[in-house]
Amino acid sequence: SDVSGDGTPAKQAEAYVELLDKLGIDKVYLLATSAGGSIAIRFALDYPEHTRGLILYCSAMPLFLTRTMQNCLFSLVELLLRSCYHDVKNNSKGGTNMRKTYIDNIRWMTVVLVVIYHVFYMFNGEVTSGVIGPFTPVQYQDVVQYFVYPWFMLLLFVISGMSARFYLNGHSDKEFLKSRTTKLLVPSTIGLFVFWWILGYYNMMIGGAFENMYAVPKPLLYVIMAVSGIGALWYIQLLWVVSLVLLFIRKIEKDRLYGLCEKANLPVLLCMTPVIWGAAQILNTPVIVVYRFGIYGVGFLLGYFIFSHDAVMERLEKWWLPLTLAALGLGIGFVFTFWGAPYAEHQVLDTFLCNVYAWIATLAVLSVMKKWGNFENTFSRFMSRKAWGLYLFHYLPLAACAWYLHLYTEVPPVSMYLLVGAAAFAGALILYEIIRRIPVLRWCVCGIGGGK
Repeated sequence: SDVSGDGTPAKQAEAYVELLDKLGIDKVYLLATSAGGSIAIRFALDYPEHTRGLILYCSAMPLFLTRTMQNCLFSLVELLLRSCYHDVKNNSKGGTNMRKTYIDNIRWMTVVLVVIYHVFYMFNGEVTSGVIGPFTPVQYQDVVQYFVYPWFMLLLFVISGMSARFYLNGHSDKEFLKSRTTKLLVPSTIGLFVFWWILGYYNMMIGGAFENMYAVPKPLLYVIMAVSGIGALWYIQLLWVVSLVLLFIRKIEKDRLYGLCEKANLPVLLCMTPVIWGAAQILNTPVIVVYRFGIYGVGFLLGYFIFSHDAVMERLEKWWLPLTLAALGLGIGFVFTFWGAPYAEHQVLDTFLCNVYAWIATLAVLSVMKKWGNFENTFSRFMSRKAWGLYLFHYLPLAACAWYLHLYTEVPPVSMYLLVGAAAFAGALILYEIIRRIPVLRWCVCGIGGGK
């Protein structure tokens, strides 16, 4: 096939990334020989998130170097210097320069929890707008929502902040902005009008919105469906906004605050509880409660400045058991205190108990996973690769399945939960695998760059 662009090592490395993406492979070991070394080095420098390791075999440079070869040699020096820097930095902390697989595991596990939550949410008895609604007047299975809702999205923003720091360790601010715009902003704006209006259609069907819209012009109705299809995309919209805020802060603080935050210990982290509570009171959008810029923005920044430090996580790890017990106790207290109240509304979300529980639960999950979650196997690698697609696509098959089962069948509650849950997981994975292979849709719906 034709070489993309001018055939430079950077362009060839980009082509390999496209190939890996089409094959569904996330990270690889690179073995390069002879002239292939320049491409492998460029790949490792430009795409560290896809690189497990780099092996150069007989990758020597000729005596009289062309400009391209000079650039490659400089890149090799840069790579070695980065490697030495990270080794020295991590060894001084008693750590190793390894990928933090526990963060990948937290991410995909939290996404799985989001899917399960939405299955229960579709039939819940507390937040009845835009859902099928409860099976019975009292549903004790709704305890799942009370138990996870206060903290699981806060945790996801903390993890996103940590990941932002790790990415920026090897990329420029401009590269960060470009990648976040492609992955976050494009699917949650352009993608709404290309694909997610379909979800908007089902959301409006479930909510009965079409009953009063017969006179609405079709173009306007299409726009309303597109906006109604935001669904779970609110997270990536908000994440893009706080990523912009982070870039502004970075230009001011120049890593001074970041270096200071490395000293944080458990008492300091516990003292962040009033900060979390205060942040929950501000920068909340009216009507649409999920856009909580205050608490989620603070969670993202705490992930970036504090929890991205190995030293902080090593200190936190030691307290995994007390934090877990405290989180369980607070969770039980939260459920008993607010049972029957609208858990997803500000009258509950803004309370001190809710935010204490949210923060301690977040610390507990981070500590437990740092202690026990740094594992990797075939299933965890698969889930890590598919977590993005699972998050993006799960709500569409979930909503469609729930709507048609509700409309045309009388399935018992347990079977309804199982069928809708299976549709959410399987449907999301199938949709992701199909759409990410279609050149234009993979960009505007999945946020995957490099396609044409």
